[in-house]
Amino acid sequence: MNPFNEKSKSLDNNFLPLRKMYPKSYNKDKTSPYTKTRVILMNGTEFESQWFMHNFARHCDEPEILNALAVVRRQEQQQQKRISCLKPINESILETTIAYEQLAVDLTAELARHEKNETNIKALNFALLEDFDHLYRYANLLKTDKGIDADVLVGKYTEIMPGRPTVAEHRFPSDEIKPHMDADKAELYSKLVACTITAAEQQTMNYYMNIAQWYKNDLGRKLYAEIAMIEEAHVTQYESLRDPTMTWLEQWVMHEYTECWLYYSAMQDENDEAIKKIWTEHFKMEICHLKTAAKLLKKFEKTDYEKVCGAGEFPKLLKIGSNKEYIRKVLGDTIMLTAEDRDYKDVRKLSDGHRFFDYQKFMAGDPEKNPSHLVIKKAIERLGKDFRYQDGEHPVKELRSRDKDNTKIARTK
Repeated sequence: MNPFNEKSKSLDNNFLPLRKMYPKSYNKDKTSPYTKTRVILMNGTEFESQWFMHNFARHCDEPEILNALAVVRRQEQQQQKRISCLKPINESILETTIAYEQLAVDLTAELARHEKNETNIKALNFALLEDFDHLYRYANLLKTDKGIDADVLVGKYTEIMPGRPTVAEHRFPSDEIKPHMDADKAELYSKLVACTITAAEQQTMNYYMNIAQWYKNDLGRKLYAEIAMIEEAHVTQYESLRDPTMTWLEQWVMHEYTECWLYYSAMQDENDEAIKKIWTEHFKMEICHLKTAAKLLKKFEKTDYEKVCGAGEFPKLLKIGSNKEYIRKVLGDTIMLTAEDRDYKDVRKLSDGHRFFDYQKFMAGDPEKNPSHLVIKKAIERLGKDFRYQDGEHPVKELRSRDKDNTKIARTK
């Protein structure tokens, strides 16, 4: 599939009427977990796109470009509002959160499995273990507060057990930054990976940043606040992978191409016919947006779109699914890593005076009092053991205990 070869409406005829902006929501009890994750992913992709265009507009004084940005941005806003309303009214904050973390886990694993760029792979695998742990913490909050088993929500496609403990994830901010790719030399798939995962993690960060105050008890509010800080770290890591030397117009073309790729992937994978129709309609809208950006790139920078996305043919499509064995392997191989400068290092090999330990002492303080630990402690006290869904023994020996939360692994020597 090459979106540049597809027909599209004119830009001015690409708007959605208000009646189409409020679709029928999915049924939270019958809809596939991966339909829910696609809804979250595409909502985040649209958010990323329209905010990119707002920032572009704030750095541009060319009327023709500004006019095009305003029109496309309004249409992207319409798409985002339409997607966000697919979430049903009766789906709670925590139930939605489980879907967010299932997306983070299985999307990250899926992208890493098919990636060839080593810097991208390491970044994906590193954050994967942290989002995996977030799923475990929220699942225990869901069980103790609502009496709901999260394994039902994830359809048993994703295991729920400890990853790199959230308390170990508080690192000095500059250690999150990684080497960026050279967009002129990078594989198209690698560029799509960086754009997609940045949008997805930013969506999670934004959700947690804004939802904490709406939770109904102090421990839940504190947990959202703590994990929101880790999601901010993940966004810092992922956005640093993208090539900042690309021009604004080149970046715009890449944004639109990414949206086309994601919508087309969602179309191929979706089993809910009503939602598949939405993905299809949005894909056709995005073809118009892509061609608009490419035309402006050619006019104002004398650059063909091929510089950004090659001939335009989609690489391997995204298919979000279960990745249990891959995640187990990453857990067993990399649980002890932390971020250091532009790479990663076994926490046991850091110097005693490393800033990781200083930041841990300042930020996390007494780990026994951290919200991410207290959630598990509360579950153990009420249930006799923590809540998990495992297909087999945990691959990390130190994380196998069901009646004690490990707050030392990956954060102490």
